Amino acid sequence: MRPLRHRRTAPDAALLREAELRAEKVVSILRIFVALGLMVVFFLAVGEPPEEIADFLREQWIFAVLSMLSYLLLGVFSLWLARSGRFRRWMIWPVVTLDCLFMLVNAWVGLENISMPGALTFLLPPTWLVPVVMAFAVLRFNPYLQAYCVVLIVAGLGYLSFVSDVTVSPDAINRIKHLVSVPPNIVRLTMILLAGVVLVVAAAALRDLLHRTLIETEKRLLLTRYLPARLADRVQGETLADVRQEQRQDMAVMFVDIRGFTSWAEGRDPAEVGAFVTEYRIRVQKAARETGGMVDKFIGDGAMLLFDGEAAPQRALECAQRLSEEVQDWSETRLKAGRSAVSVGIGLHWGEVFSGVVGDEDRLEYTALGDTVNIAARLEQMTKACAMEIIVSDAVLAAAGEPAREGWIALEPAPLRGRNQPLALFGQKERPRREAC
Repeated sequence: MRPLRHRRTAPDAALLREAELRAEKVVSILRIFVALGLMVVFFLAVGEPPEEIADFLREQWIFAVLSMLSYLLLGVFSLWLARSGRFRRWMIWPVVTLDCLFMLVNAWVGLENISMPGALTFLLPPTWLVPVVMAFAVLRFNPYLQAYCVVLIVAGLGYLSFVSDVTVSPDAINRIKHLVSVPPNIVRLTMILLAGVVLVVAAAALRDLLHRTLIETEKRLLLTRYLPARLADRVQGETLADVRQEQRQDMAVMFVDIRGFTSWAEGRDPAEVGAFVTEYRIRVQKAARETGGMVDKFIGDGAMLLFDGEAAPQRALECAQRLSEEVQDWSETRLKAGRSAVSVGIGLHWGEVFSGVVGDEDRLEYTALGDTVNIAARLEQMTKACAMEIIVSDAVLAAAGEPAREGWIALEPAPLRGRNQPLALFGQKERPRREAC
């Protein structure tokens, strides 16, 4: 019987999605900041144009102002979507496309107005927006989005640089000279400054994301000290009030206990006892992990395991078998080393339980209560009297299906304390051992 593994939703994925949407708010604010910054510098630095190219520059300025206003509106609109909760993750792609097009269209219009060859594309101030646009993409924490942005910009600028070919007219020479004068250079420096600001914000956002990830990881490690790992993930994704709500559900409940542990531990070095218990718990956790079970709690040399969800009865039976094999191997290793053997008793029952998380934020504990839990504990206690290593109820085998009944020995129906009707039980004998611990 192969173990069934459950899919888990990683808390990091939810944290990353939250960071992406939060970054969109930051990008929207920066987009507004860039548009306003360019407009301020444009009006302060450009000044009165030379008379010989005044007509040309007026057309260029009108388009530049309109494009910057459009970019400002894009920033305002995207910020409204993000803050109102209407922004969806898929919207990031068209917004990034508009960021790239803002720069490319401005460069194309500049080429057309000046009537300059595409080889001089990088003289145009709009091309200096490339670092700003790419920095915006960095803030999204999405490598695919970043790659898309790079491809779009490189393809667009490549087209303008190598495909566009316009003969330079005598009038265009004066216009081209203006591109390397002081005002355009001031605009270029401003764009570099804006790109630097965006990258500083991106670095701060990445640092904040790393910091929050470390905090969440630490919280999860603390939670797993008290809760099974699967439940620790759930607690991180829900409110404490949600996980506190108890629910009725069918579960397989298993109790495991080391035979003769109290007498074995008497008078021994505490370090030896501690090492022994640690090895035992490691094997219990391994069997539970491989079969999708939860170690609810360890109580001294005993353990309580829970199985819920798909194929829970089958996984619980497989866990009992795996744990038996683990203990057998461990026992043989100890005997070869001249130490005492190990023997366990395992009781397993299937039925309805009340389950939920109890406690406060300082101390949380998952618990399962009900008749099913009590019966599983009593079945484990019966293993020694019945000379069985594992005792399971008929309810477990019935829930697991007919093939699961193979290899089990039918026991005499036994009355259990607290129940009026005897319970149909099945067992598996423990293997002969030279010495029990």
